[in-house]
Amino acid sequence: MADHEDSLDIPATLVVGPSWVGDMVMAQPLFKLLKERQPETPIDVLAPEWSSPLLSRMPEVRKAVPTNIKHGQLGLVTRFRHGRSLLGQYSRAIVLPNSLKSALIPFHAKIPIRTGFIGEMRWGLLTDARPLNKTVLQKTADRFMALALERDEAMPKVLPTPSLTSSPKRAKKLLKQLGVTNTKQPTLAISPGAEYGPAKQWPEEHFASVARIQGAKGWNVLLLGSAKEEKLCAGIAEKAEGNGYNFAGKTTLAEAVDILSIANCVVCNDSGPMHVAAALGRPVVAIFGSSDPEHTPPVGPKAHVISLRLPCAPCFKRECPEIHLRCLKEISPDIVLKQLEVAIKS
Repeated sequence: MADHEDSLDIPATLVVGPSWVGDMVMAQPLFKLLKERQPETPIDVLAPEWSSPLLSRMPEVRKAVPTNIKHGQLGLVTRFRHGRSLLGQYSRAIVLPNSLKSALIPFHAKIPIRTGFIGEMRWGLLTDARPLNKTVLQKTADRFMALALERDEAMPKVLPTPSLTSSPKRAKKLLKQLGVTNTKQPTLAISPGAEYGPAKQWPEEHFASVARIQGAKGWNVLLLGSAKEEKLCAGIAEKAEGNGYNFAGKTTLAEAVDILSIANCVVCNDSGPMHVAAALGRPVVAIFGSSDPEHTPPVGPKAHVISLRLPCAPCFKRECPEIHLRCLKEISPDIVLKQLEVAIKS
């Protein structure tokens, strides 16, 4: 293994990535900006193992560097050993999460330049600790990209956007294996889950209404989600009177990306699949409740946001503090269906 002195001869950059699907998609503009500025510099991303299939859809990334540390786990010894295993491999690190523990591996790897925003008393772990002005940098993607710039450098006027690669051919083959007999029919993908909590989830019966109406028009309605969302998707399929294929827990992340890439429209909450679908250039109808569309909007040429912008929103809570959940319940299926037609024509 190369020693620390040799690291400067290898101008590779290590990005400590986020732990959520949506945030990882929003990190791709950073990877693009780094590549624009230093085309010959390889970019590796240190991130949870689940993200490897997603990172493989980003041409700017040379490789994923998986971690086996669970989200929220401190894992001091594991982080020390992982950092030491990376000695001499990188000349620069960019730490996207604001936690102390996220800066430990680059520190233990003795990467000479370690950039990140000030957070959780980690000045000693970063060599380039920067204050975060949330008023100036409102969007998560912009905050990430700012770390690729020189300190106090203005954000470029033209910014890169997410754009994932996919395989429509694999998607159609998979759909046939899963029982979709006519893949030539228009396809509506519905992703009804929200990992963060119920305050981001449009009601099950509303999703079911959209599925039932589009299914009656001859559309294939695909319900996508993890195994944890199987019951939710099954409930929607039942309420939709059979107008919905429940694929929750039946696809990998890579397969879900391919399926989303051939959807004629995607209806979803503010979630990881929302960002994936937008980055694939698909027509997206994104429903926002407790979160802020100014902070984490879907970025794509055909992405459309629905938000009632009530006085109590965005509250950023996992569960509605007012109990009523009006920010989501009062977005009727009719509102979403009308926006769906707009999205398809966009």
